[in-house]
Amino acid sequence: MAGDLRKVAYYPGCALEGSGGPYDRSTKAVVKALGLEMTELDDWNCCGAMEVKNIDPQVQTYLSARNLAIAGDMGFKTVMAPCNGCYHNLKKAEHDLAHNPEAAGVNRRISAKAGHRAYEPGGVETIHALDWIKKAVGEEELARRAKGRLAGLKVANYYGCMYTRPRHIFPEKDKGPGSESTLKPHFMDDILAAAGATNVDFPLKTACCGGAHSLSDSDMSTKLVLNILTTAEACGAEVIATECPTCHTGLEMHQVRAEKVLGRRTSVRILYFTQLLGMALGLSARSVGVQENLSDPGDLLAEKGLG
Repeated sequence: MAGDLRKVAYYPGCALEGSGGPYDRSTKAVVKALGLEMTELDDWNCCGAMEVKNIDPQVQTYLSARNLAIAGDMGFKTVMAPCNGCYHNLKKAEHDLAHNPEAAGVNRRISAKAGHRAYEPGGVETIHALDWIKKAVGEEELARRAKGRLAGLKVANYYGCMYTRPRHIFPEKDKGPGSESTLKPHFMDDILAAAGATNVDFPLKTACCGGAHSLSDSDMSTKLVLNILTTAEACGAEVIATECPTCHTGLEMHQVRAEKVLGRRTSVRILYFTQLLGMALGLSARSVGVQENLSDPGDLLAEKGLG
C-alpha cells in the first residue's frame, strides 16, 4: 500500500452525497474518532457507474481516471472510495490503463481535450473503506478503542458482488495471510469482531442484491434481496452490516417491498458497518446517521446498550 495510510484522498462518489448520506456521515465520524485524515478530492466527477460503462466502457475508464489524476495532483498516493461501485470502477480504470493500450489512448485524448493531465497508471492506488481501516488501524487498536461495545450483537456481513469481482482488477487480494479474499471476504468480519460483535456464518456474503435491475425488473430485485434477508435471519443474524450504498438502499427498500408485494416480512435490521463501528467507538446513533436509515433499528440498539 502506497504512502502514509493515515492520510488519504477521499472520493465519496455520487451516492454518498445522495441516498448514501448516512454512510458518508458515519464514515466521517469514524475517521475523526480514529484520528485518521481524509481530504475530499477537488472537483471530482461521477465514476461513470453502470450507465456509462454499459454504453462506452472506455469513456467510463476516463471518468474514473480523471479522479485518480486529481488525487495525484493533490499529492496523494492513495484514494479511498467507500462505495463498491466507485471502488470497482476506479480499480478497473487502474487495470485498464495499465493493460489496454486503446483505453490508455482514449484517456489521453479526452484528457487533452478537457485540458488536464492524463492519469498515468501506477501513480495512485484505490482502496475501499474496509481496506483502509483494517490496514491503517488494525484489529488490536480497534478492540482497545471499542471496549467490546458490540458484544451480544449478531451480525451477517454483506459485501455485495462488486467488492470482489472481477478478481483480476484487485491484484492486492488473494495474497495469503493478511490480505483480503475474493472468494470469502473477511475484512468487515474482522473489523466488527474486533469491536465485539458476533459474526454469524453467512453464506451469501457476495451474492448480488439485484441493484442493477431495480428499475428494469423490481420483482427480481425484491426476490434477490428477500433471499439475502431470510438467509441472514436463518443464520441467526439480528443485523446485516453493509459497505455499499447501493446494496444498503436496495436491502432496505426491497425489505419493505417484499412485505407489501410478496407478503414476506423480515425483521433483520440493515446498518452500514461504519455506523456499527462508530457506535462501538462510543459515538451516538444520531451522530452516525442511524435516524436517516429507512429501517428503524432503535429498539434493537437500545436493547444492546447502543445509540
